[in-house]
Amino acid sequence: MSVFLGLPTGTAPAARCDCRRCPWYAGTDAEPGAVIAPVCSGCNSDCSYCGCARAETGQTGIACSSCPIRCGSRSDIQTWMADVGETLEFDDIVLRGRLPEGLPSFIPQVDGSNAGHLDAALGWPAYAVGLRRVFSPRTHAIYPRWDRAATATEALGLPRKTLIVLSGYGEDPLVEAFWTARHRDRLLDRLAALKFDLVLAPNYSIYGNWPRAEHLINMRRSLLLAEEFARARLPAVPNLYWFRLEDLQRYAAWIAETAPPAIAINLQTVRENKNWETWALPGLSWLAENIPDGLPVVITGLSRQDRIATAAELFGARLILVSQNPAQYALHGAVMTPEGRKDLQARIPDAFASSVRYLASLLPEGGN
Repeated sequence: MSVFLGLPTGTAPAARCDCRRCPWYAGTDAEPGAVIAPVCSGCNSDCSYCGCARAETGQTGIACSSCPIRCGSRSDIQTWMADVGETLEFDDIVLRGRLPEGLPSFIPQVDGSNAGHLDAALGWPAYAVGLRRVFSPRTHAIYPRWDRAATATEALGLPRKTLIVLSGYGEDPLVEAFWTARHRDRLLDRLAALKFDLVLAPNYSIYGNWPRAEHLINMRRSLLLAEEFARARLPAVPNLYWFRLEDLQRYAAWIAETAPPAIAINLQTVRENKNWETWALPGLSWLAENIPDGLPVVITGLSRQDRIATAAELFGARLILVSQNPAQYALHGAVMTPEGRKDLQARIPDAFASSVRYLASLLPEGGN
């Protein structure tokens, strides 16, 4: 159902963040004929990159070609636009499917080296593993141990019936490397061969001091990559990141049109109360009110009891929580309790099982 076949080749954000000449600007002061698809209300006033050398002088240099920020002034912005399909809209992205049966409300994330040992005292139905444990940030390839395994459960040393979730989040260099390498050496097909039961698609960052073009490109990339996973026969859900209300509104319209199996939200970097109160909580509250009631919501990175309670109140039984805290605490013999962390010098499997059961108990369906 793509609506972009008629777009001019080479359509890209305007250089120097010139909204009036930008094909994606939604303002009323745009130059006649400039706007193709109004998806952006204007420049990011907090951007720290609008004064870069190319934006100021129009001269191409080494600094521009090596810059990690994508904006209309980049010397290779046309290449980046081609890489995301020559558009910043969502309408051509289709993501179907459903979540695997038996997925619990709480899924502990493990590092991949001792999952079977951790599960010995627990017998949990599902585990998550992070992208950096499967895809090397150094070689930009799947680690040999995973490449040799027949399935993800075998690689983790878990029972065959265990559901395995690939949590595709990571630091910016890792997910950028994955984007670049995704079409090399049949990377997605090789991941599909591992028979992951679910993939939380990588999320591409949206920082408050970045240009708006970077936000728009990264939101589209996050949805595109989820679609590419699904085409490779990997059950995938998209990650949603936002900066403005209009971003949430675009997501809601896309969800209503596409009906994805679930949405995922990565809150691992939301540690300070300010970020939680000014960005995460307002966005979660808006989504809770504006997405279909039955749509599952997978949140990664919540560990504080009060925040988990808030998320559970917003999303109810459709909330699925992924956390690596039980595994991290267990390495030090510590457990999570209603009173916070307790250092009990417990055996690692016992500490892990205790924390998993506690976090699961905070969710509407008890996590299992």
